[in-house]
Order: sequence, then structure tokens, then C-alpha cells
Amino acid sequence: MKLKKLALSIAGTVMAAAVASSSAMAIENSDIKIGVSIWSSTDVLGSQCKRILDAASDALGVQIQYVDQAHVSEKVTASVEQLVASGCQGIIVCNSADTEMISAIKTANNHEVYLAQFFRIISKDANPAIYEMATQSPYYIGAVHENEPENGRHLVQILLDKGCRNIGLIGWEQGDATWLGRWEGYQAGIDEWNKAHPDDQAKLSEPQYAGTSSEGGSKAAEALMAADPNLDALIPAGGGGDPLLGAIAAVERAGKTDSVAIVSTDFLPDLGERLANGSMAGQSGGHFCDPLIAFLMVYNAVKGNYTDFEGKFEDVSFPYLYVSSADSYKDYEKYFVDQLPFTNEEIVELSKLSLEDLKAAAAKISIEDAAARAAK
Repeated sequence: MKLKKLALSIAGTVMAAAVASSSAMAIENSDIKIGVSIWSSTDVLGSQCKRILDAASDALGVQIQYVDQAHVSEKVTASVEQLVASGCQGIIVCNSADTEMISAIKTANNHEVYLAQFFRIISKDANPAIYEMATQSPYYIGAVHENEPENGRHLVQILLDKGCRNIGLIGWEQGDATWLGRWEGYQAGIDEWNKAHPDDQAKLSEPQYAGTSSEGGSKAAEALMAADPNLDALIPAGGGGDPLLGAIAAVERAGKTDSVAIVSTDFLPDLGERLANGSMAGQSGGHFCDPLIAFLMVYNAVKGNYTDFEGKFEDVSFPYLYVSSADSYKDYEKYFVDQLPFTNEEIVELSKLSLEDLKAAAAKISIEDAAARAAK
């Protein structure tokens, strides 16, 4: 009798598991809600992110909800809780400092909600305990991010190639992982140049911090120009695009557009004109597709297509696009601004890829790739 009861118990457990699995796989797209915790859905970069995420939501027929948290620590952690409370089964988040991810991951684990980062990754070296926490979470999927030191090297090289040697640096938030990565790259580029050119030295200022506002960027640029009359370049490192606009305005007011070159990250909507008139010397960006990949990771986790995250950390590398002339911007404008780089049909096809194939698709996103797909 005991054996019979045990057999029935096991059979019942197996059947329940099968039903649960089937239920997870059978969830209708219209019943899926994905939350987006974002620093701003309205600034230069944030609005581009929202545009492509809205397209993904429409293409897949899923619900989407945004919470703007202004990169304020307590608002970041509260935004994840707010999105969970609103019924989201998955969340993507940026900005997100490593320490903020402790709370975000705990919230995701407690409520069985899938979580992924975009534009950010927890530092395995600087915060190994937080990285391990993320790795062991069954609901934290991973991070979609760029190689920021490489980005910094590339941008500073654009300035060096244009003859700039006295470069002012504008950061946005002290301690932000992406900012620190870019700064590392700028300095590495300067150090490599100086080692190779002992008779033609370049220098990079200590950073002025702008926050994420246009006013902050303007004040930082004014302070740097006042501190060094020989300043011939500025790098507003990022912060969503608004600090860059403020820095450009400050240089224009000072009448130094022709003598102070500017490079930055996060494409402006009028970048082509600015490259032509000289108010920008070069820029990296085009990475507003980054949150699309994070969104699709979370979507597939909710659908039950991507599983077994515990013990793994999905590290998804995403390429920057670089432009340093009006001509080089034209194709970007055609395939990333005038239209999105993916059609609704292509977004649906991306959503059907395995995780490894999705990572491969992310790695090859480029102006050339978008042009080739548009030509088909």
C-alpha cells in the first residue's frame, strides 16, 4: 500500500511539474508585461531606447511599462519594486550601480521576476560578491553592455588625430561603472599616444562632473575652458546626451566652436549637421538597440524559452558605432534615425532565436548590417 501511495505521489508530482511547465510555455503574449526602469525615457538617448522598445512591444504584442528614475539610487531600487507591484513578469534596468543591483536582484528573486541590465554590467573584479549573487540568482539573466575602455580609446584617438592635445573631461556621476570604464579608456589612449610621441605630448584634465543635465554640462565646460586657456578639446563622457548639449552651447557662447573640438558618446538627433558645422568632431553611439536585446532576453525567459539561469551570468557584448564626419553619419541617419534598424518582422525573428544566436545577432549590429537587411 505504501509503495502504491508513493508511486501515486511521484506520478502526481511529475504531472504537476508538467502542467506548470506547459503553463509557463503557454503564456499568451498579451498577458506578458515587461517593465523598463530607465534614467529617462525623454532625453536624447532615453527617447531612442523607448522608441525601439515600443516597437518591440508592438511587434510581439506584449505590454510595456516605464519608470523614469533619474539615476537616483533610491529611485532605482524603488522603480524595480514599483514594476514588480504593477504585475511585470520581467524587468530591464539602467542606470544601475552595482550596489543598487543587490536590492534589485533580491526583489526579483523574492517575486520570481526575471531581470536583466542594459548599458551596464556588474563588475566581477570590483564587486565579486555582488557578481556572485547575480550569478547564483535563478531570475537574474545577465547584462547587455558595451566595451567602454575601448570606446574611450577610440574617441580620444579621434581628437588626437585631429591635432588636439589639451583635452578637458566632463563626467556625469562619480563612481558610475560606465563612466569609469570610459575614463579608463580616455586615459589609456592619452598614455599610449604620449609613449609613442615623446615630443608631441597630450594631456587629459581631471574630470568636471555635470550630472545628467544640460545646465551641468554647460557649467562643466565653462569651468574647464576658464581653467585652461589652451584647451582645444572637450569630452562630455555621456549621461544621456543632455550634458553634451550644454557643453556644446557653452563652447558656442564662448565663440570657440572652431578652436575646441568635441567628441562624446550618445548620438544627437542633429549629429549630421553638427559634424558638418564643426560643433562636433566625432561621436560613438547607435547603441539604443542594446535595451532591445535585454528586452528580448527577458521576454524569452517569461515565455519559458530561456531557462536555467542559476549558476550562470549571461554577458552580452554590444558594439558601438563611430562617426567622425558628416559623410560617415549619412548611412547611420538613413538606417538608424529615419527608420529603425529592425522592422517589426525582424524583431519577431530575433525573438525566436536561441540565447546564443541572439548574442551573436547583437554582436554584429552595424550600419552595414542594417543596410544589407534593408536592401533585401
